[in-house]
Amino acid sequence: MDTTVADTLIGTTIDGRYRITGRVARGGMATVYTATDERLERTVALKIIHPSQATNAHFVDRFTDEAKTIARLTHPNVVAVYDQGRHQGLPYLVMEYVQGRTLRDLLTQRRRLNPVEALAILEQMLAAIAAAHRAGLVHRDVKPENVLVAEAPSGGVANLVDAVVKVADFGLARAVEASSADEPGQLMATVAYVAPELVTDGHADARTDVYSAGIVLFEMLTGRVPFDGDDPVAVAWQHVDNDVPAPSSVVPGLPTKLDDLTARATRRDPGARPTDAGALLTEVQTVRDDLGSQNVETALLRQVPASRGAMSDATTVVPAADATALVPKIGGTDRPSWARLPNQAPPRGSEYTAGRVPRSARRGKSGTDRRRVLLTAAVAVMVLVVIGSTWWVTLGRYTEAPSLINRTKAQVELDAQQQGFEVFYNDGAYNETVAKDTVVAQDPAPDGKLVKGGVITVTLSLGPERFAVPDLAGLELAAARGELEQLNLKLKQGTGVYSDTVPEGAVISSSPKTGTQLKRGGTVTVVLSKGRAPIRVPDLNGKNINDARNELAGLGLTAVERYKDSDQPKDTVIGQSPKAATGANKDDVVTLDVSKGPAFVVMPDVSNQPCQQAKAALEGQGLRVRVDFDPNAFVRGQQPGPGTQLPPQSEVAIQCA
Repeated sequence: MDTTVADTLIGTTIDGRYRITGRVARGGMATVYTATDERLERTVALKIIHPSQATNAHFVDRFTDEAKTIARLTHPNVVAVYDQGRHQGLPYLVMEYVQGRTLRDLLTQRRRLNPVEALAILEQMLAAIAAAHRAGLVHRDVKPENVLVAEAPSGGVANLVDAVVKVADFGLARAVEASSADEPGQLMATVAYVAPELVTDGHADARTDVYSAGIVLFEMLTGRVPFDGDDPVAVAWQHVDNDVPAPSSVVPGLPTKLDDLTARATRRDPGARPTDAGALLTEVQTVRDDLGSQNVETALLRQVPASRGAMSDATTVVPAADATALVPKIGGTDRPSWARLPNQAPPRGSEYTAGRVPRSARRGKSGTDRRRVLLTAAVAVMVLVVIGSTWWVTLGRYTEAPSLINRTKAQVELDAQQQGFEVFYNDGAYNETVAKDTVVAQDPAPDGKLVKGGVITVTLSLGPERFAVPDLAGLELAAARGELEQLNLKLKQGTGVYSDTVPEGAVISSSPKTGTQLKRGGTVTVVLSKGRAPIRVPDLNGKNINDARNELAGLGLTAVERYKDSDQPKDTVIGQSPKAATGANKDDVVTLDVSKGPAFVVMPDVSNQPCQQAKAALEGQGLRVRVDFDPNAFVRGQQPGPGTQLPPQSEVAIQCA
């Protein structure tokens, strides 16, 4: 009990009924006291909200609503809520008082637990959280501080296998979240146990509690949390960026099944985890069974008194068909008040008194036989209760999961409606052979255990996985490689080429072309620029072909000519490829277009044509015409004669008379 600072509430009676007797703990949101319920004469726990929270209407309303919901939860592993009210304007809860310590206290004392103890505690934790999940509640803050380990009937909290575990503070994180409505970005969880989805988008559902329970299991097995540090924000983001390591990597020798169980519960993808605490509980029980009774004992192991004439306080172990079970001894006084069996009052006058023989002894053998019959009947009833409870927890509430493999989404939803189960769709998976929106996997697997009316997580096919080749032109090599890796494609560097337009080291082209669909791991070949070639091609247009050849030869380039008709003088360069100022390598070819000179004109026969008509025809052929004698007469002669080849613009003469 914390007595460091005087507390004015100690000794106060609240609501005329609850007399505060001591302070248990003080947290960030509330202080917990022990109190005596003077009306029912029992010890209770009283949680009073701090004044700093009492003025927040969101917090108070959510706190009150959650308290009412939790009060309706009736489960042996949930700390019961008896009453709620206000004292001097401060909301308070009256809860079951659990004699014991928190799991945090135990881990501080012992550092870590053995697998037997860890699984025994986790089973009861999950049973409590599963009851809340069925009622639509999400705890949001599962951690050792909120797990109470009550005194065990077999000798205090040292024997954790027999201890009773209770989970507290359901809904308080929801109330805190409501109080922070005006402060977006606040993370309402303990960073050592926070699920990745709470960090990234603030979303919480039953799978969030599953993740936190997996972290608690890791800590119980290893004595430390998987991620730690001085910066809470950095610790929270480690849950997003990293997988939880295997417990056996910290404590060598732990069974592989415990590694697998921890990994299943702490998958970063919520869809890959068990759907709720009930589903994880089933897996825990399967691991417990697989490890075998020599490794994992539970509080259901039966233990009955030895059969002998004079009954003693000792108990003996009785083997059962499937496991060795231990049941607390009958009528013992070492159970705490919350777990003690009803006292069996002895018959009046049966007490031993000085100098007198008990009545039961005077009855002789018949009295002894009667007690044995009653004891046998009591043991039989207890065994039946244990068997019935075990059957319900392990088998009775389960049914076989139907096979949904290769069924379409529409068919799955029809099956869910007809067979009474719920469906949760995860992010899906690509598949080369199964059509899109067809089931490729499910959890639980076909014919696996499924809580009646429970949830089946379905993986739908996304169809063949393909990635479109992006446009890489102009990107540097590192940037192109990074863009391809983001698309799960590989880069292959082809032979580089010189370019006058693309900078050295940048992508000129890629193959296959942009937009082509490739499988995961497909290869894209890129051609990189080597920059401008070292030789600059000169401008040769208008130069004589001989001068052009000599200039190219001097630069180490080779000239190739293509002669074309042109009105330019013969042997004049009229075009080139590549163009002037383009880069080139030594011995590269430069193609030159060279004029063949003007084309020849064939002198036509214009004899006996009107003089003016003949002149127009010859000028139309590109010739210059001189008319001799009478320009209005007819052509009687021409120089040169018909059929003569003449250069364009040659002068010809016609004689007209």
